[in-house]
Amino acid sequence: MKACWMNGTMVDADDAGISVYDHGLLYGDGVFEGIRFYDTVPFRLDAHLKRLQRSARALHLDLPYSLEQLAAATRQTALATQEADGYIRLVVTRGKGALGIDPRTCAASTVFILADELQVVDSQAKRDGARLIVSSLRRLSVDQLDPRIKSLNYLNQIMARLEANDAGADEAVILNSNGLVAEGTVDNLFIVTEGVLLTPPVLDGALDGITRQVVLELASSQNIPCREQSLAVYDLLNADECFLTGTGAELIPVAQLQGRSIGSGERPVYERLQTAFTQLVRLEAAA
Repeated sequence: MKACWMNGTMVDADDAGISVYDHGLLYGDGVFEGIRFYDTVPFRLDAHLKRLQRSARALHLDLPYSLEQLAAATRQTALATQEADGYIRLVVTRGKGALGIDPRTCAASTVFILADELQVVDSQAKRDGARLIVSSLRRLSVDQLDPRIKSLNYLNQIMARLEANDAGADEAVILNSNGLVAEGTVDNLFIVTEGVLLTPPVLDGALDGITRQVVLELASSQNIPCREQSLAVYDLLNADECFLTGTGAELIPVAQLQGRSIGSGERPVYERLQTAFTQLVRLEAAA
């Protein structure tokens, strides 16, 4: 069963439906969270729900359920899949309304929670390292759409991913309007240079990722020097290591950028963090 919690009722995902007048479908008006579960336990659920709440508040979108109710529904959905590990998509749309973008015509939000599998790259890229390109598109600036809002509008990322597909790459790096690295299409980016772990700051266009924060915490606990720092393509090409992080991605090593190898192929920092991450998710699931 592909479980789906829809406005308070658990249904099979294949039987779930949403109105063609829903503004989430018509205009991308809504917010979402992607949440991994391990041993049927959603990972960092509180952090995800608080980010959902902040995104909704930024869009003046009312959550029709409390965070406690959404937490219970998320756990219920994870258990209903009958799979130990998987991925959950929690979506809140503006709801059904009249044609036209005015949100005032939408009387009530739509909420659904879908559980399934998600793989950002194939198993070979996960093992040997992903091949990246630099997208020709640019991340919208903070004064256009704050990257901390996890909205349903992913067209910018989709177009960048199309470029990666056309180039035969696994993922694309998106720059901001100043030519600085923002993130991947669905993941944050880290590099290692001379033993120091670096990642772009949120206001350079990166989503304030939950897994990104976990990796920063793990680096600190592992005594790996780390900091947020603006990065250019130059820094990526000259890095000793590079990897991607995200709820869907988890941790993915990067082998190439623009057809050029990153570092020597050795990934000691990535491997330490990957091991620590795997231990952490199992430890928290068992708690």
